[in-house]
Amino acid sequence: MILHVRRSVDLISKYLRRHPQLRGIAHAFNGSQQQAEILIEMGFKLGFGGAMTFSRAKQIRRLAAGLPLESIVLETDAPDIPPAWLGQGTTSLETPRNEPAELSGIAQCLAELRGETLQQIATQTSANVRHTFKRLPQFTFSD
Repeated sequence: MILHVRRSVDLISKYLRRHPQLRGIAHAFNGSQQQAEILIEMGFKLGFGGAMTFSRAKQIRRLAAGLPLESIVLETDAPDIPPAWLGQGTTSLETPRNEPAELSGIAQCLAELRGETLQQIATQTSANVRHTFKRLPQFTFSD
């Protein structure tokens, strides 16, 4: 399952505890350290994407750098939440269009935050996705 949770991780976690067999990804995770640990303990992976690339996103960057890599997946949330290098625009009409092709840059950002190689990040986060969604066809990361 994919969780799209805004300001309600605690409430969702309460209900998920009733169904311990459920697994999935908390999409565009932006909760606290404690909420992250609870979801990870319950078997969920946490999705990090474009928001992580902004230097002012200190909490998200701290989590991405410090959580176990085995609990992280990468995402673009295309066409939304563009990474920092695409800019933000001043109006909704000027907002740059995010695309899946930005995933390699997001992976590079995570590698830099964690002090790991791009290959380490790509290998582990890809394995995390395959572990979560076992029916996905095999894929490889290329930059």
